[in-house]
Amino acid sequence: MERKYRFISNRILKNSKGKETGKMRVVVKVGSDTAEIDYTCPECGFSEHTEKPWKRPFSVKCSKCGFIMRLPRLKDEIKREKRLEKKI
Repeated sequence: MERKYRFISNRILKNSKGKETGKMRVVVKVGSDTAEIDYTCPECGFSEHTEKPWKRPFSVKCSKCGFIMRLPRLKDEIKREKRLEKKI
């Protein structure tokens, strides 16, 4: 079976107050360096489909309010959340 995508991610995004109010879906096809992004901004609720060159670290800026949505590596995100839980 041939792979069609080299990267797929669906994430829940937090706003500046820490509430999970947004989401982002990123798809990168095999043989392409362009990411296709569908997002709902966690700050203003604006939804959009856009394309952007794929590179790490990856982030998208909301075209309505300018909020920057970062997409960290899942492994790094889990480590950060565990560190925050230990502090509480």
